[in-house]
Amino acid sequence: MSVAAPAHSGSHPNGALSPSRAADFMSCPLKYRFRVVDRLPEKPSSAAVRGTVVHAVLERLYDLPRGQRTLEQAAQLLEPQWQRILEAEPEVAELFADDTDGEELAGWLAEAHKLLSKYFTLEDPNALEPAERELYVETELASGLTLRGYVDRLDVAPTGEIRVVDYKTGRSPSEFFEAKALFQMKFYALVLWRLRGVVPTMLQLVYLGNGEIIRYQPDEADLLACERKVGALWTAITTALESGDWRPNPGPLCAWCDHKPLCPAWGGTPPPLPTRSVEEVAETSAAVDLVGIDG
Repeated sequence: MSVAAPAHSGSHPNGALSPSRAADFMSCPLKYRFRVVDRLPEKPSSAAVRGTVVHAVLERLYDLPRGQRTLEQAAQLLEPQWQRILEAEPEVAELFADDTDGEELAGWLAEAHKLLSKYFTLEDPNALEPAERELYVETELASGLTLRGYVDRLDVAPTGEIRVVDYKTGRSPSEFFEAKALFQMKFYALVLWRLRGVVPTMLQLVYLGNGEIIRYQPDEADLLACERKVGALWTAITTALESGDWRPNPGPLCAWCDHKPLCPAWGGTPPPLPTRSVEEVAETSAAVDLVGIDG
């Protein structure tokens, strides 16, 4: 079934966004600039890399037949998935550069095991048969804006209802920040709606940090609002690109930002702006990180 989409407004050049880069711009335009326009390197985060490993284990857990999807089997996947990510992103090795006896790495993997243990208290993987895992989705809106990303898990009922599932290895947000957490899920739901013509019935965020599941049932109005929001975001991004005005938005998360020393809100000076075309920025703006997907 086809889905009517808003007519091309012509309000912004064609571009592309992933939910992580959209979230960057919403939280701090200058952080978006540093990541997407300047492409400044960032040190790998221990928590983010651990999240990537846990995501990989949960994806591959469902390769096993029902009845064999146990915590013990998941634990056996931890070390191989860490090695796989290490091969794909060698820079993450610096996380344990001074760990001569392997004790720090062992403790880090033990924390990942705790997160997997929590997962088994929230869902029974032997009772599930996901339709898709780590599903790449991409669609072009009528405005010309392309949206793309990876969905952790897609469950489809025999009657056709769709559940979009995302794993988070942190703690569930307070009510004040819950809308921000759901933006990513509505982003994916919008893409799936445009691709399949069906509004997902359920959006489910599984928080392994404190063992909580947040569920939300979207409707067409939600997804149309999300579509307008991402269009406005891309317009704001291209305006900043043309004007060179990338404003910081200081807050508590600045303490964890690699770029704080360059931020004028903290007495720093950003590097000279490189020349980037809208197309170049769009390509980086739609990139999906291998490491640090846990958001």
